[in-house]
Amino acid sequence: MGDLAERLTALDERIAGAARSAGRDPAELTRIVVTKFHPSTLVEELYALGVRDVGENRQQEFSEKARATAGLEGLRWHFIGQVQTNKARAVRSAASVVHSVDRGRLADALDAAAEPGDAVLDVLLQVNLTDDPARGGVAPADLEALAEHAAARRTLRVRGVMAVAPLDEAAAAAFERLRGYADTVRSVVPDAHWISAGMTADFAEAITAGATHLRIGSAITGPRPARG
Repeated sequence: MGDLAERLTALDERIAGAARSAGRDPAELTRIVVTKFHPSTLVEELYALGVRDVGENRQQEFSEKARATAGLEGLRWHFIGQVQTNKARAVRSAASVVHSVDRGRLADALDAAAEPGDAVLDVLLQVNLTDDPARGGVAPADLEALAEHAAARRTLRVRGVMAVAPLDEAAAAAFERLRGYADTVRSVVPDAHWISAGMTADFAEAITAGATHLRIGSAITGPRPARG
């Protein structure tokens, strides 16, 4: 576990440095460790090192790991991938936060999946920062309507926005647009202050643009295991 601890410490130092360079308090930031393709034992190791926020983007893997780590008190699972409406119940049953609500039907499905006594589910609205409709996320022109729709769901709490930087554009410019889209959501939900943006290659730019949640994978976990 020594290498894992070293990578975690080094990454957190880089995050803190980027925050200070942007005039921000590192304590404002939530670092989510993305454990894609790694076994649940890695989540247990991360937990022992103090990590409490972990993320997955594939429903089956997410559900399996959530079950395997159910005994880890205070562990928060973030679902960051695209959600099919027929998988909404499986995602909701294990997620503390869903980062990828991009259409009204998905908001409806997550709301309908609530069991009696379930806590309100925190959700982020994923915005497409490209001109490609095949990429995940709501079109910016439709964001306000989606925010209104999701905010009206009884068991959902809209927390803010999420996006992935385009491959063919400087991350800094894309994340500045996302900051503006976050303002759009706050015009509907005034306390929706979360901005989920930034991965290993671009978290510094995301922090400068106001990100509150960073999704970091291999820089902490190491190379992903080969798939069988």
